[in-house]
Amino acid sequence: MASREIEVILSRQLADSLSIPVFITDTEGALIFYNEPAGILLGRRFEDTGTMQPGEWTRAFFPQDLEGNPLPPHRLPLVQTLKDRTPTHDSFWIDSMTGERHLLSVTSIPIIGRNNRFLGAMAIFWKTEQP
Repeated sequence: MASREIEVILSRQLADSLSIPVFITDTEGALIFYNEPAGILLGRRFEDTGTMQPGEWTRAFFPQDLEGNPLPPHRLPLVQTLKDRTPTHDSFWIDSMTGERHLLSVTSIPIIGRNNRFLGAMAIFWKTEQP
């Protein structure tokens, strides 16, 4: 990982310790880390994809609303948190990189550093059976 603020480093350490999938982005929306459970769900390890820009990761996982229509990036919880700097939650479908379809519930939160500096966002997500 490139040189990052301590709060982002600690967020990555926390994500590595969790048994549920986690994404971490920088302030511009670049996906700078996702943990092993996220890699299993998405069909590719972070070590294999590396950092992805917002357009890359939103296309790679092909998010869709509950009716199966393509979900515009601005409606994704993580993108909304990056824009508004507030927690956001939603459920939607994704197609993994292996072609599997999953219904996810996603909660995203801003990463705020010292002096109230906005440093990025973290999304925690899990497979669900009901929308």
